[in-house]
Amino acid sequence: MGPGLAAAHVSLADRLFVKMRDLFQYVACFFAFFSTGFLVVATWTDCWMVNADDSLEVSTKCRGLWWECVTNAFDGIRTCDEYDSILAEHPLKLVVTRALMITADILAGFGFITLLLGLDCVKFLPDEPYIKVRICFVAGTTLLIAGAPGIIGSVWYAVDVYVERSSLVLHNIFLGIQYKFGWSCWLGMAGSLGCFLAGAVLTCCLYLFKDVGPERNYPYSRRKAYSTTAVSMAQSYAAPRTQTAKMYAVDTRV
Repeated sequence: MGPGLAAAHVSLADRLFVKMRDLFQYVACFFAFFSTGFLVVATWTDCWMVNADDSLEVSTKCRGLWWECVTNAFDGIRTCDEYDSILAEHPLKLVVTRALMITADILAGFGFITLLLGLDCVKFLPDEPYIKVRICFVAGTTLLIAGAPGIIGSVWYAVDVYVERSSLVLHNIFLGIQYKFGWSCWLGMAGSLGCFLAGAVLTCCLYLFKDVGPERNYPYSRRKAYSTTAVSMAQSYAAPRTQTAKMYAVDTRV
């Protein structure tokens, strides 16, 4: 195989790897977009707890992190009551879940915006592909971190609701209404898992393709190549001048 054919194969492989890397970035962006939306919606909706099917209530009661809503089963009228001030005393489960979910929202939003800046289709630092890859790597790390408080808050809340209900059943205590975790809690779990998935795709896949494409086209590499070429050209021109100088020196001695 000649050097030209080998170079063509290497160039084709590089283009294929770059396409794969870009595909992984877009897949991660898709998951990051929906995961961030799920986390935000879960944080600010009111169905973290919902009355179970075996309750004696004729209405649907939902409890969220910030307010509680009741929907009448006959006429569909929905009324909501906000909790006391944020400075008031609240259950530990509620306070910690609020803090964890708000932290997850902020981190996921920052990671998603950072990922958008790192995509090739966004005209941000178009001449710095190496930096854009680094931006995507930072976005993936941020999304991985964002998934941790989200999944901890959602799972902790769900486990607490389940344990509370199971303890009442175990001790034969029936209060007329029993709760199970609702769709907002499920949404928080889904958003957290999506952040983990998006972060894993960005960090792992970009690490595998870190030596493909951008590093070979990075401006510093081109400047280094240009400087090397310039030095070699200077040396090639310096050699004839040195030989000519020696000839003049010999003629002068004669």
